[in-house]
Amino acid sequence: MSKSFERYQKRRLISSYFSVTLSIALVLFLLGMLGLLVINTKKLADHFKEQVAISIFLKDNAKEVEIDQLQKSLSLAEYTKSVEFVSKEAAAEAQSAEIGEDFVKFLGYNPLQNSIDVRLKADYVDAEKLEEIANQISSRNFVEEVSYDRPLISLLNENIKRLSFWILIVSAAFTVIAVLLINSSIRLSIYSKRFIIKTMQMVGATKRFIRRPFIWTSVKLGMAGAVIATLAMGICLYYFNDRFPELNLMQDPFWLIVLFIGIFLMGAVISWISTYFAAQRFLNLRTDDLYY
Repeated sequence: MSKSFERYQKRRLISSYFSVTLSIALVLFLLGMLGLLVINTKKLADHFKEQVAISIFLKDNAKEVEIDQLQKSLSLAEYTKSVEFVSKEAAAEAQSAEIGEDFVKFLGYNPLQNSIDVRLKADYVDAEKLEEIANQISSRNFVEEVSYDRPLISLLNENIKRLSFWILIVSAAFTVIAVLLINSSIRLSIYSKRFIIKTMQMVGATKRFIRRPFIWTSVKLGMAGAVIATLAMGICLYYFNDRFPELNLMQDPFWLIVLFIGIFLMGAVISWISTYFAAQRFLNLRTDDLYY
């Protein structure tokens, strides 16, 4: 009878430890993924900015030497991400494929112009900087027009600023929620042992002696949950980096290491603080108050 009771108690203890560890792991995983988003917010913003291109339309009398010189100067410019020359024939083919009709045959001539598409580095995708670059390129006498989507760029920059602000707000709020959830899980675990705590106190054990095993157990559970969370984060990071290599999610290993260490320490520290105060609360209660 006593052996079956001991097995039952052991199963309950293992189940309690498992639920606490899993709760901590899930909370820290979500917090860690949000941390990854915060770290990579600028990369994501830069990726979308660098999809914006300016098109330089050339006059029909532009010489090949002038076009080559312009391409070389654009390639060497500090604001350039990539440069691509698009001939009027290639542009006509692409346009015909898009509309599903050969408009060159219909018109009898090709109305399009040779052009150069320039993708800029993210830091230069700004209304004022783009205007300055466009004016500089337009000053060449063989350039017909420099075209880019001004409203799109303004809207893109506004939305990126707004999104970055709200990500920081959500991160701060979720950090508080994560601390409260982990604290709640630890307190429930300690609550189930409140009579053991009071019994040890009644037989003369000091508060420090009683708290120590509970704190150490909770810290180990917190570290175990943090390890599970960081492993899951690593798997997700590897998957997304493999699916979207253009985002370079692993380009800054320093901040990733800081985040992983921070998640691990958070699991241990929050567990330690929560256990300390939860155990202290029951140590300070009278025996009659333990039933409420």
